[in-house]
Amino acid sequence: MPCSSVDTLRGAAITCKNELEKINEGNLEMVSLQLREAMTSGGPSGKVLGMDWSKRPGISETPCVVDDYSDPLVLDSGSFVIVHGAGSFGHFQASKSGVHKGGLNQPFVKAGFVATRISVTSLNLEIVRALAREGIPSIGMSPFSCGWSTCERNIASADVSMVAKAIDSGFVPVLHGDAVLDSSLDCTILSGDVIIRHLAAEVKPEFVVFLTDVSGVYDRPPTEPNALLLREIAVREDGSWSVVKPALQDMNTQVEMTVAAHDTTGGMLTKVTEAAMIAKLGIDVYIVEAATSHSLIALSGQLKDKMPEDWVGTIIRFVQ
Repeated sequence: MPCSSVDTLRGAAITCKNELEKINEGNLEMVSLQLREAMTSGGPSGKVLGMDWSKRPGISETPCVVDDYSDPLVLDSGSFVIVHGAGSFGHFQASKSGVHKGGLNQPFVKAGFVATRISVTSLNLEIVRALAREGIPSIGMSPFSCGWSTCERNIASADVSMVAKAIDSGFVPVLHGDAVLDSSLDCTILSGDVIIRHLAAEVKPEFVVFLTDVSGVYDRPPTEPNALLLREIAVREDGSWSVVKPALQDMNTQVEMTVAAHDTTGGMLTKVTEAAMIAKLGIDVYIVEAATSHSLIALSGQLKDKMPEDWVGTIIRFVQ
């Protein structure tokens, strides 16, 4: 089960987070295009064989099915795994009903569990379809349906056998944050970031890319004046981490993180913590703004040897 990259699409990067269940179509289209470019082998020549042959809601045109299969674009698709967050899908339903707190014996929580899964799986389908239109053989995989479960919000069971079979068969598994059963709480939310850490340990990719709605990790919320982009973070054996670039004047500076009121998955703090745990495995983690030239560089694996001075993003690496 060789895998070169696990890529995560943060919900805020592919949805309009302040508008309920609205996809950022432009970003999703560009991310899909960049993923296809990153998977292209043997040069850019060849035709894109679109794989979404179904009608889309609200669009009357008959889906375009390519009849000429000669000279197709060759993709190295069997070495990628994609995990996406929920953004404006799922978080509202989970937060409103308290699914993340558990208690399936309460009718409102059970209803919220169903509503959350309807929302996140509908987003998963749209992402799979966007990737398929770019000729990426993507397969949606829900953690709940694959038998993933937790105990006190920590992964208790996570069967990756179907993910492995999909990779070996040349497909690109597309997983997502999901509502799952919890042996202690009855139910909870399993975030995409926790899924990524588990997958990274299992499939051992060369690198992991977090595609976000900001340029990387900052020393404070990026909307605040004088917010500083942290370009490189070093992770030590005990899981602690420190900023390498830029050199901070106050080495004890507290790096502030924010969590949106409706975010049931922990916000950026959880993401950095999970990224540090991935880096501890010896796997480089790149956090970069989606749909930019910098994200294409990260997805293409061009940061493995050296970070270009003009590259904008955050690299998290393990140091002895």
